Amino acid sequence: MAAGIELVGLTKRFGHGPAASAAVDNIDLSVAGGEFFSLLGPSGCGKTTTLRLIAGFEEPTSGRILLDGTDVSHMPPHKRKVNTVFQSYALFPFLSVEDNVGFGLRHAHVSKADVKQRVGDALALVSMSDFASRRPSQLSGGQQQRVALARALVLNPAVLLLDEPLGALDAKLRRSLKVELKALQERVGITFIYVTHDQEEALTMSDRLAVMNAGRIAQIGTPQEVYESPADAYVADFLGAANLLSVAVSERVTGGVSALSLGDITLSTSNEVPAPQGATAQAVIRPERVRVEAHGSTGVNRVPALVDRLVYLGAATQVMLRLATGESLQAVVQNEDAADWSQGTPVHAYLPADALRVLAGDAAPAVADEAQLAS
Repeated sequence: MAAGIELVGLTKRFGHGPAASAAVDNIDLSVAGGEFFSLLGPSGCGKTTTLRLIAGFEEPTSGRILLDGTDVSHMPPHKRKVNTVFQSYALFPFLSVEDNVGFGLRHAHVSKADVKQRVGDALALVSMSDFASRRPSQLSGGQQQRVALARALVLNPAVLLLDEPLGALDAKLRRSLKVELKALQERVGITFIYVTHDQEEALTMSDRLAVMNAGRIAQIGTPQEVYESPADAYVADFLGAANLLSVAVSERVTGGVSALSLGDITLSTSNEVPAPQGATAQAVIRPERVRVEAHGSTGVNRVPALVDRLVYLGAATQVMLRLATGESLQAVVQNEDAADWSQGTPVHAYLPADALRVLAGDAAPAVADEAQLAS
């Protein structure tokens, strides 16, 4: 039975007195039963500490953790209907796959017949029935990950916590397993809370996600909401590749088209502007929404530019541009559209009004490089 999780004013401080630091800083979060929810952020943002608090491995300094409405904040881990899969699968090397999966059941005083049935069902669920007699050393990394999942699921948890379980695998295997993991969650129907620093994992698997920063939640929403409508410059810069431009708000129109100044160039945005008229702000546009057009193109939101660099990405080409205003900009285009460009080619960059968003918050780091885009 899937259970919902609610965090109310949850805080975890390490240390004592003035030197104490908040790893998790007064966060409120509600995860629905049966939801695949991800905590996303860089190292040190508090996502793993939040997971450990839910699991019971850490005691909260203040606040509450509710599991289906029951306060479990100070309940020991083994009494919570929660199980955890770690990046290090911690399989017992001297036990077979079957015995690894059934280890928790045997210590829960389940009958031998029930253990056999439930272990068999769990292995079938992760497509590992044919490997039941093998030892962990005889398995690939992906197979070990499936065994760790089966070991967690066989105990019928109401919530499954996953702490970067794909982090130790190579990129190709991660891509295939994240699809399997989402499909598995939909089949078993229980609540998954998934911790990752990998934006692609969070975007492709989550029903909703929370982007964390310095122990706090910067934004919660569906992958599409958070990616396309970031709450501030931090979220925009962290979640995927982003072009961040310094602009001035020339004319702010509620429910209409507002005018922005990028140097001497006037741009239009059809999105709401969370900054007063006359203010300076950060605007964001995703690389895949930038269109590179022939030099001399006319119309609104066209900015003169030079091609600075071309980076072949396989399915597409990343075009690094230098705008006439001095700003850097990147675009992602289909390979055939980039065939005639080279370094120094004059072009126009078209920034569609519906793709250009003014952000709340302070300035963020500059445009991401090709390594970040390809990651």
